[in-house]
Amino acid sequence: MIIGLDVGGTHTDAILLDAKGLVRKAKVHTDPQNLFETILQALEETIADTAPESIHRVVLSTTLATNLVVQQQLPAVGMVVAAGPGIDPAHFRTNVDYHVVKGGLDHRGREIDPLDQDRIVALGQEFQRQGIRYAGVVSKFSVRNPQHENAMADLLAPYVEQVFKGNTFSGGLNFPRRIATTYLNTAVYPVYKKFFEAVQQSLAQKGFSMPMRILKPDGGNMSFESSLDHPAQTILSGPSASVMGTLSHAPRKGASLVLDIGGTTTDMAVLIDGVPLLAPQGIEILPYKTLIRALKTQSIGIGGDSVVRLKNGQITIGPDRLGKAMAYGGPAPTPTDAIYVLGLGQTGDREKAHQGLAPIAGELGLSVEQTAGKIFASACRRILDAAQSMVDAINDKPVYTVHELYEGSKIEPAHLLVMGGPAPQFGEKLATMFHGEVTVVPHWDVANAIGCALARTTSELTLFADTARQVISVPGEQYSCSISSHFELEDARQIAHELLRERAIRQGARNNRIQTEIIEESEFNMIRGFHTVGKNIRIKAQIKPGLIEFD
Repeated sequence: MIIGLDVGGTHTDAILLDAKGLVRKAKVHTDPQNLFETILQALEETIADTAPESIHRVVLSTTLATNLVVQQQLPAVGMVVAAGPGIDPAHFRTNVDYHVVKGGLDHRGREIDPLDQDRIVALGQEFQRQGIRYAGVVSKFSVRNPQHENAMADLLAPYVEQVFKGNTFSGGLNFPRRIATTYLNTAVYPVYKKFFEAVQQSLAQKGFSMPMRILKPDGGNMSFESSLDHPAQTILSGPSASVMGTLSHAPRKGASLVLDIGGTTTDMAVLIDGVPLLAPQGIEILPYKTLIRALKTQSIGIGGDSVVRLKNGQITIGPDRLGKAMAYGGPAPTPTDAIYVLGLGQTGDREKAHQGLAPIAGELGLSVEQTAGKIFASACRRILDAAQSMVDAINDKPVYTVHELYEGSKIEPAHLLVMGGPAPQFGEKLATMFHGEVTVVPHWDVANAIGCALARTTSELTLFADTARQVISVPGEQYSCSISSHFELEDARQIAHELLRERAIRQGARNNRIQTEIIEESEFNMIRGFHTVGKNIRIKAQIKPGLIEFD
């Protein structure tokens, strides 16, 4: 049996699956100040009398890291960046305690400027005086040679609790994005660690000790333990759970829109022939452009519990949420209240919803029912308009699926997949406004948790080979070895497959279910004078996202 657990900003959804399908589900309100109790309650309602030994897999997703970034509640951390050649890294500042130090490598990983070790030690002492417990270090071209980042980490280690190194997060060559990626991993870590401990305590209290996995933003998962070293990998894991929850219901031909309508936000994505799109370079969230591999998703501040207001005679919805809908005792009118006034809801207090919309109706000079209709239609229209804007933006750039570059014609979604708590009501209304087929996903209220539970373990790596220097390096693997000057592209492919398989097993993948693939490769000659002195080889391999076969 499998447990799927999606910890959202409004609700926490939990499901229990066996080979026949959904056994039990639960939806509880998320208390951000007491995640332990939230998770424990969700598990208690889901697991009931289930024997611990019958559960062999637990996968969870969370919006915790995303919310920290979006709400700008990241704690103070230290960043130390070695400049190297080119643009001054001060232009890529991520936070207050951001410091540039002397030291640099060239594009092949050779030292051209030694580190200013005394300056780094002084920064460590200053971090200690300020009570800064976590630091990130980044050196340009560290993916070719981690020597400077390793040295900076060693120099800072006596003064902070943990140091995060940029070369461990991605093999991509993008210095500004590596800085942002390292900063987010460092800043998210202390809060994520508390979440990690809360989940473990909740399971231990119920007598469960099975391996756990957490959903990544690329729609795959990794072991819970390894997520502590890559906490920013949980940013946007919530939207990716929504995408994975629709895969088995999506058309295998043409483009589809995915809408997960929650209490606070609506998460959107596009599928092509049933395959999700990737954000080509990595997550972009607020000012931070990262190397964190992710599905192409977008979130807008409109959900069932978004606040409805009247401004200059016009209805506005969100982006804030003040609590539950008034139909459930909340403080402000919401689209959910409009749904109840229209007679489309079943469990809330229709009279309280009516009272909540009455002041707005009075100002508009309309009946409460007419006002509810305008609010509901406005929410649906704004969602569709935002989705179209996302599609337009995708059509303006090269489109990548999780497997390869998509070279089809212009994307025009003809199918809408709707999920989330109010999916049946929104789906019915959207069907009158969308030029295509609208499907409410089965188990719409917990489809994200189902997608989370069934997601495959994924991983990727990048391998660099320099036959002139006769060395191989793999960022994040602490792997390097000597090679001959006759090393070829096929040799690099074989090593990449082997290392990726080993990495996936460490992250919790089953050995007999791993299918690796090469998604990028390049080889060019290095010339000195008029002679070829060697080859520069680059290989990028992955295990692509997908759903497991339940057994």
